[in-house]
Amino acid sequence: MDHLLRRLALITFAMAVTLAGGTLGFVVIEHYSVFDAFYMTLTTVTTVGYGELHPLSHAGRVFNSFLILFGVLTMLLAIGAMTQTVIELELNQFFGKRRIKKMIDNLEDHIILCGFGRVGRGAAEELRQAGAKFVVVDRNDERVEGAIHEGILAVAADANRDETLREVGIERARGLIATLSTDADNLFLILSAKSLNPKLFLSARVDAEASEQKLRRAGADFVFAPYNSTGHRMAQALLKPHVQQFLEFTTQSIGIDAGIEQVRVAEKSAFIEQSLADMNMRKELGVIVLAIRKASGEMLFNPQAEARIAGGDHLIVMGRPEGLRKLEELLAEIQA
Repeated sequence: MDHLLRRLALITFAMAVTLAGGTLGFVVIEHYSVFDAFYMTLTTVTTVGYGELHPLSHAGRVFNSFLILFGVLTMLLAIGAMTQTVIELELNQFFGKRRIKKMIDNLEDHIILCGFGRVGRGAAEELRQAGAKFVVVDRNDERVEGAIHEGILAVAADANRDETLREVGIERARGLIATLSTDADNLFLILSAKSLNPKLFLSARVDAEASEQKLRRAGADFVFAPYNSTGHRMAQALLKPHVQQFLEFTTQSIGIDAGIEQVRVAEKSAFIEQSLADMNMRKELGVIVLAIRKASGEMLFNPQAEARIAGGDHLIVMGRPEGLRKLEELLAEIQA
């Protein structure tokens, strides 16, 4: 895109120099008025050929001869460059859409982010930092172009159409984030997404508190009210500043190199039926187990050292990135 802009700027500069030079030449040599000189230059370089406004002197004809050669050549080059630019833009758009479609077709276990407003952009940034695979869907062409310019996979379409959701691979997706402009749109989107992929994890934003239960009944696993959440956090920051600072440290990587993650225990992991004490994660990996989400859905907070893990459990752990990655590799290992 940058080279196209540079080309258009060069074309504009060349035409401006030609018109300015021709106008100045007729004013100086033939003593035309500025408007007559500009008009004479314009009719000359565009080969309209209305004739001379006033009889030209010998010096004026010599100047005009060079103006015809240079001006006509400049105009032809400008027309050719503009035509090439238009063709390139059309081809880039065509092949760009094909490339995006091919990339979406290859996505699996990805997240569909519907809506790229303020909340959607925040979700996209978090997904990018986590290295998650995702695709953005928004009806606003400018928002989609902005997302693509940032290197995000995005399509301009109506997220509430089943055809759109199928095109972005909802059958293969792991989750969907609904951040459309109204609660009604998000509710309709949740219903559509759940009918197309019942196993999908769904997260939605809500403006009106009364809509929260409706979205949950429609199938949303998580519902967030951005304004209420912000107010709650602002109050907590004053009431419990150290707690709030700790949460920012662990969730936003501010100040310390540590974070909170969930790590799944593989069905045939070598550590199945071992206790937390046997694994000794704090000493070996520098990882603290905050909770265990059992495969049955039960949540064990601050589990005892004697607690045993099973296949399908999720460990909610806190530690440094290298320790968390090592733990994930260990729990994912399959017995030979």
